[in-house]
Amino acid sequence: MISLQIGDKAPDFSMPGNDGKSFSLSDNKGRYLVLYFYPKDNTPGCTVEAKDFSALKDEFSDLNCSILGVSRDSVKKHDNFIAKQNLTIDLGADLEGKVTEDYGVWTEKKMYGKTYMGIQRATFLIGPDGTIIEIWPKVKVKEHAQQVLDTLKSL
Repeated sequence: MISLQIGDKAPDFSMPGNDGKSFSLSDNKGRYLVLYFYPKDNTPGCTVEAKDFSALKDEFSDLNCSILGVSRDSVKKHDNFIAKQNLTIDLGADLEGKVTEDYGVWTEKKMYGKTYMGIQRATFLIGPDGTIIEIWPKVKVKEHAQQVLDTLKSL
């Protein structure tokens, strides 16, 4: 469950990502960051969300904002996802689960009567000073990327 709130300092993180990059919150100092969590590469909702953020990447960049999608998939899976879907955003691989746990998005889920642990789709807008400006705790994919962009434009 997400216990972080607007105004909180965003938990720092460091993780490997696509194209051999590594990502950390401190690398983003002085810029806005859209940090979005999603369950799995190459699944329908996750693909739509990643493509929508990719389509708006230049508009986010113009507002001094980076975008980082995070799941527990491997870097190799991320690289394949990016290539297959022609994505332009970066993807971080939370292999040990520390980031998803620190942000409170590793939660119990239920499907077809089975209970399991998984990532709750959520987005955090983090300010240049590392504080959380906005949280979308249970994201509905349709038009979400545009909603995040509109929030950023209103700041």
